[in-house]
Amino acid sequence: MASLTDLALGLFTLYLVPRLPRDVDGARYWRAAFVWAAITALVGAVYHGFLVDLPRIGGITWAVMSTMVVVVMSFMLAASVIQVLGRSRAVVFWPLRLLGVIAYLVFAATGNSSITAIMMCESITMACVIGLWVWAWLRGRPAGRPMLVAIGVSIAAAMLRLIPGAAALVALDPDSAYHIGQIVGMVLLYRAVAQSGPPPEAVDGTGSGRASGPDEPSPSPADGRHRPARWIPARWIKVPQVRRHGS
Repeated sequence: MASLTDLALGLFTLYLVPRLPRDVDGARYWRAAFVWAAITALVGAVYHGFLVDLPRIGGITWAVMSTMVVVVMSFMLAASVIQVLGRSRAVVFWPLRLLGVIAYLVFAATGNSSITAIMMCESITMACVIGLWVWAWLRGRPAGRPMLVAIGVSIAAAMLRLIPGAAALVALDPDSAYHIGQIVGMVLLYRAVAQSGPPPEAVDGTGSGRASGPDEPSPSPADGRHRPARWIPARWIKVPQVRRHGS
């Protein structure tokens, strides 16, 4: 069951990849996150179906899958930063991202790769992603609320695997319940990305991403631009004379 649900998660996520919008800022990072998530799930289907009883190979496969989850989180952070704050501020978050990746690689190299290790190492990354979209939601960005709902569903799905007995409430084993919850989370994430608004640089500006200054010409219906108004001397203006009756 765990293998089949992981396979469904991988195939469904792969189905969503070409349908992601290309006109949002950070689109390539969202696409990369979905691709890596799909590949991770497909590798997981092989692991649960054929390698789980092979301790040596299964342990290596699990470490590789866990590292791929960290890569997915990296792309999610990159897409969120670019979409919410703009490309010019993306560099601020990369040191935090690097710390999380290095910490998890240490866990994986020492044979301690697990969902708990991922949650520990990726807590800073997830906090950054949630904080960014809370900030976007409070400022009225279209994708803010849907993105927070999608992230919340994914976290709830992870809890089905981490909390003992939680998966029994839905009559499934922890792995299968987690995979099905992630399918719902990926659908909601896809819809949130599809509802994303324009890049932050273009919200208050023109198509080039900057606002028109006071010295810049404004568009006109004729050719898209018109020259600034010039002062015309009063003596150049001819006012028609009105003739009175009887004069």
